[in-house]
Amino acid sequence: MIALLIRRIFGLLLTLIAVSLLVFAVMALLPGDPAAITLGTSATPETLAALRHDMGLDQPLIVRYGQWLAGALTGDLGKSYTYGVPVAGLIAERLAVTLPLAALAVVLSVLIAVPLGVAAAARRGGFFDILAALFSQMGIAVPGFWVGLLLVLLFATSLGWMPAGGFPGWGNGLWPAMKSLVLPAVALALPQAAVLTRVTRSAVLDTLHEDFARTALAKGLSRNRVLWGHVVPNALVPVLTILGLQFTFLVAGAVLIENVFTLPGLGRLAYQALSQRDIIVLQDVVLFFAGLVIVVNFLVDLSYLVIDPRLRAGGAR
Repeated sequence: MIALLIRRIFGLLLTLIAVSLLVFAVMALLPGDPAAITLGTSATPETLAALRHDMGLDQPLIVRYGQWLAGALTGDLGKSYTYGVPVAGLIAERLAVTLPLAALAVVLSVLIAVPLGVAAAARRGGFFDILAALFSQMGIAVPGFWVGLLLVLLFATSLGWMPAGGFPGWGNGLWPAMKSLVLPAVALALPQAAVLTRVTRSAVLDTLHEDFARTALAKGLSRNRVLWGHVVPNALVPVLTILGLQFTFLVAGAVLIENVFTLPGLGRLAYQALSQRDIIVLQDVVLFFAGLVIVVNFLVDLSYLVIDPRLRAGGAR
């Protein structure tokens, strides 16, 4: 078990380093000179050269990558070209919006998908099965940002129940802050819940046909007890796999959703950094997103070992 954990952690570190190299290479290929964009067209060559030196843009790429990676490992992410403040502070500030948004979206997705998927599998061909099929097809087909616009039109513009956008800050109270995240979280959650519903239904159906489930029914246990006590826990592995993969889509979707709802999160920060060619902010945010996704998937892998003892036995061998 310990040897398996060490191998997984070592693989995680190698993946993070490979991702950092890829992120830096892609950022280096982006068109536009950050120094020229910062100073404008009226800058003299001497001023431009001085700013490029201050930004470290006159150094070889390999040196810049080494300095950036060393800084990232020690928590020094550099300073923003646009804002002139440490990038770590910007990320921490925006993370207070993006993390609760993603967490709320995951919770809503699970609360919608798991009960609906289990109900659809328990009564195959029934009302909930048809409802799950319709919900899955519509949720997969409709983009999240379009769902967000519809939610704004209905609940903000027409009914006035929710704010159309913006974020008041956690200092103004828990409810106003959470209220501003409800519509964005629903827009993020619905497409993911559609996929998770289909996966949950398939996983439960497959597990219902396992020998242990049929044996439990033959011993006289009620169908609901077998379903929730035996079948659903054993069907969690594929569900957790999809949840881990969906976190990647939640991160990507946050860039669009935060701009639709003008939320000051990491997604909006990345979009603004791209438009302003604030390369240091952009590559730090992208690396943070990538690292977050890798860590979440690592935790999902560890959860398999907790849920399924057979995996622990296989890993020990």
